[in-house]
Amino acid sequence: MSALMELDLHASILQSLPQPVIVCAQDGSIAFANYAAEAFFHASASILTRQKLSDFIAFGSPILGLIESVASRLAPMIEYRVQVGTARVIEDRIADVYASPIPEMAGHVTLIFQERTMADKIDRQLVSRGAARSVTGLASMLAHEIKNPLSGIRGASQLLEQSAVGDDRALARLIRDETDRIVELVDRMEVFGDERPVERTPINIHVILERVKLLASNGVAKGITFSEDYDPSLPPVLGDRDQLIQIFLNLIKNAAEALERTAKAEIKIMTAFRPGIRISVSGNSNRVSLPLEIVIEDNGPGVPADILPFLFDPFVTTKLSGSGLGLALVAKIVGDHGGVIDCDSKPGRTRFRILLPVAQKTDISQAEDQD
Repeated sequence: MSALMELDLHASILQSLPQPVIVCAQDGSIAFANYAAEAFFHASASILTRQKLSDFIAFGSPILGLIESVASRLAPMIEYRVQVGTARVIEDRIADVYASPIPEMAGHVTLIFQERTMADKIDRQLVSRGAARSVTGLASMLAHEIKNPLSGIRGASQLLEQSAVGDDRALARLIRDETDRIVELVDRMEVFGDERPVERTPINIHVILERVKLLASNGVAKGITFSEDYDPSLPPVLGDRDQLIQIFLNLIKNAAEALERTAKAEIKIMTAFRPGIRISVSGNSNRVSLPLEIVIEDNGPGVPADILPFLFDPFVTTKLSGSGLGLALVAKIVGDHGGVIDCDSKPGRTRFRILLPVAQKTDISQAEDQD
């Protein structure tokens, strides 16, 4: 293989990587940037290679020192959880930076950026799934050990209510109402234990979102302004129609409740194709790509920072009268569909993002044959 062909091969391999990769000289000038790096730094490769890395990251960043150390020591090094802020991106990002010398190019260093935001959120999502599985066992126990005695308590309270007068009748009614409330809570928890297989078909996610918007705008989110930013070219997702409606209706209901005291309340629904995110999911030995992105965003007060990391855990809620099971159930359904969900929130903007796999060609063919 000629040197030129070998160079082209190496460039092709680097271009195919989902992680941002750049090659820098010891003085920080950029010699190469792959496609992912262009997206990461919000600049084309032609612009990047005409400038130095210091033009794109904050002054005094440890990345600059990392390049010098690797180039002089000729040994790979890693900087974990480095804050990467650029002039083109307002929000700082946290990334692990892997640096390695290039023996064939004296003084040059390869940098690979692994953004921690998504990795951390996926880790939290997997923890939430584990918590949901714990609720599954708890729900089964509660259904057997609590619902039966509650039936007796409710029946006794009804008999008392018929014979009681005045304040005693009000107390008997209170016992009945609180018993009903506990039964309803246990019924909601039993959903976590429902492991019956669900028949899923290829679905256009925009049909689901328009249905949810119609329901919400005439119900739980009446009077709130909706806006959409859809990618019409999205391939179908393999899912259950009713469960997908439940996911997004629940998220919009939460957003509407958070917007009760917000002037000019608005909910945005966005979809996009985001290649590059791959995770391991239960029941599949291969890593699954999650390119379908659906975002529900509101301009409310935001989620408290101390609750945000645990938002999808059961019994975690910001509502005084909430049970804390709604988002845990959403996370379970998303997980059952092979996807992940995360939340990014600050005052004035809360964004729930769901990543889902696309329906495979075999699934689409089978659905067409059934039609």
